Amino acid sequence: MKPTVSRALRLGISLLILVFLVIFATKVNWHQIGRGIRDASRPMLLAAALVNIASILVKAVRWWVFLRPIGATSPWLALRATFAGAGLNNVLVANGGEAARVVFVSRSAHITSARVLATLALERLFELVGYFVMLALAATFLQLPPTLQRARPVAIALLAAMLALLVWLLRRPDFVETVAGPKPATWHGRLKQYGSRFVGTIAQVSSGPRFIAALLLSVLAWVLQVATYQMTAVAAHFPMTLVSTIAALLAVNIGFGLRATPGNVGVFQAAYAAAAVAFGLDRNEAIAVAFLIQAQQILPVTALGIALAPEFIFKAQKRRRDDAAGEIPSESRGEHVTAPVD
Repeated sequence: MKPTVSRALRLGISLLILVFLVIFATKVNWHQIGRGIRDASRPMLLAAALVNIASILVKAVRWWVFLRPIGATSPWLALRATFAGAGLNNVLVANGGEAARVVFVSRSAHITSARVLATLALERLFELVGYFVMLALAATFLQLPPTLQRARPVAIALLAAMLALLVWLLRRPDFVETVAGPKPATWHGRLKQYGSRFVGTIAQVSSGPRFIAALLLSVLAWVLQVATYQMTAVAAHFPMTLVSTIAALLAVNIGFGLRATPGNVGVFQAAYAAAAVAFGLDRNEAIAVAFLIQAQQILPVTALGIALAPEFIFKAQKRRRDDAAGEIPSESRGEHVTAPVD
């Protein structure tokens, strides 16, 4: 797709979503929402925020499981990069913080970005696996709204495809990564070299123990997210049951990587309220709870991202400008670290 067409399409979608959000905002009772936020229990909100932070810690450990074999053995680096990326996701659209995580680890550990990107791809894959496991089980055993119930066949099919991919990775033929030799002169050659490093790294880090660890960590991360949502509803004195909380969590994450607004603000509230209304709960009270959940996800996490990686957060824009101006990427400088597979 041509860049101009892609930009026009993104702009059109963004405008459409903004129109939807404006309409949504005119039909809610902001006074009632503000009262619900003010009356919430502060100690319970603090506890929920800590649980949410714990879920991000779990995701950092999950990524570290795949980073170790390529030479990024520091769990502290994975932790800093994960919080920095999450902080940037809160202020950027389209999950821009994920690309930032790759750049951060690549430059800090002096490992080519193709190899770091491969580990992040696996980490993100297990995030999806955890989501579709929860969606398939919830749609099978719980009474969910019709929209989520209808998603059950799709969830099962996608989960089966992902599991088949993981099995194939474990039973794959040996792949020899080609990294030696001079830098290719053409973009086609550079792309081929990048792809070789990416695929070779996935082959290197794929193993049964790592996949099992990543799956268990994914389940734990989603359980902590359910706890965060439920504790926030309790703090706001909002009668969400565990089933309705799971439904709301599934609904707000159904778009996954598609963040239409910074932090997905507005879209998140609309999806959460729709799930709550499906269970006969008050729409305005649900929006108040959704704002409280996002406040916990955005404010403390962004602050921690700045505290743990200030040199990256504040220089991210400058680095992107440097790269656009022709700065030589790490692959071209020959920065490549290969660690033995443990």
